[in-house]
Amino acid sequence: MKILIIGNGGREHALLWKLRQDAPEAEFYITGGNGGTAGLATSLPLSPTDTAALAGWAEANAIDLTVVGPEAPLDLGIVDLFTRRGLAAFGPTRGAAAIESSKAYAKTLMTRAGVPTAAFRTFTDADAAERYIREHGAPIVVKASGLAAGKGAVVCGTVEEAVATARAMLAEAAFGEAGSQVVVEECMQGEELSVFALTDGENVLPMLPAQDYKRVGEGDTGPNTGGMGAYAPVSLVDDALLERIRREILIPTLAALRDDGRTFQGLLYAGLMLTADGPKVVEFNARFGDPETQALLPLLRSSLLEPILGIARGDTITTSALEWRQGAALTTVLASAGYPGRYETGAEITIPPGLESDGDVVVFHAGTTLRDGRLLTSGGRVLAVTGVGATVEEAAARSRAAAEAIAFEGKQYRRDIGWRELERARTP
Repeated sequence: MKILIIGNGGREHALLWKLRQDAPEAEFYITGGNGGTAGLATSLPLSPTDTAALAGWAEANAIDLTVVGPEAPLDLGIVDLFTRRGLAAFGPTRGAAAIESSKAYAKTLMTRAGVPTAAFRTFTDADAAERYIREHGAPIVVKASGLAAGKGAVVCGTVEEAVATARAMLAEAAFGEAGSQVVVEECMQGEELSVFALTDGENVLPMLPAQDYKRVGEGDTGPNTGGMGAYAPVSLVDDALLERIRREILIPTLAALRDDGRTFQGLLYAGLMLTADGPKVVEFNARFGDPETQALLPLLRSSLLEPILGIARGDTITTSALEWRQGAALTTVLASAGYPGRYETGAEITIPPGLESDGDVVVFHAGTTLRDGRLLTSGGRVLAVTGVGATVEEAAARSRAAAEAIAFEGKQYRRDIGWRELERARTP
């Protein structure tokens, strides 16, 4: 079997790591790759967004399954292109991926489907957005409607901050075309939750609930990032709440997408807020999340390949099931100094020998590269260090000890990933 993974970050390393366990005899290929995927998959000198070249290469090399990691190729219609060529690709079509690539579309869809979410308005004019913000006050959330690498949502504590943010997006092109339309919405209160669900377009196979930490600073301070860490499972979510999320959010959203002629087959990621009125959608993503994937996959005992291959081939998942190991996993992201702003690359990374030998620590590479036998930083988020344990406390201790042991100049990371869960565990 030949498997191609599109992307080259921590999420893709984690997918490669798990799929190699599921199919150890398969041949694996990855676009670009990084210092951690070297030796695990053949690196292709093709960009994840060069969809035509990728489709041609996959066809010429008889690839059996392509797994799309990032959102950009989905928005470019890579799955549509592969499907037209008779190639099995895991991920939604371009039309279905609009649930992520257009927050304005997603909010309108949710409203029509009765899916609980924050009250909102969309704007393309900065003056109109300012009037709405001043009328509604703060705190308030301003979001770029398009794809902004996880950094396009700004929680504004004051009216002036919100006005400045909206103007930066609409009038000053702070996020380019992604910010040419903005969503301004109420600031919901509660804990955030990430729920991934494999879907054939109608049926869903939810994964363990996870919690992501997007702010760069400890205590959830500072600007948003692509994610500084995550853990799973989340004790606030019992079977009844997960069923409510399936019934009130996942199934109606998939039905609304089908009604729009945008059947969604792939991984639907619901970013939720657990409010006093129940779970509400913050946003949807159309692919595996990063860094939640790095926390979830080490806990997955059953095959990931079986359901995603079925979905990619257009089969139903009604007979599929996911089995999870007992315990918890926690991921700490090691980032370059200055991230999420300007940062330097090229710092040498030292990972102590044997750090992963007992199986309770896994290091997933994101922004790393091998050069002349040396492992160097090549991105903002460099490594995702996952600890696995019987409890969240144990997983956190292993993750943080390993994060401390890894060295590179300018290393920054949060030492409080999972702090809410840890506080709950300590409360009698």
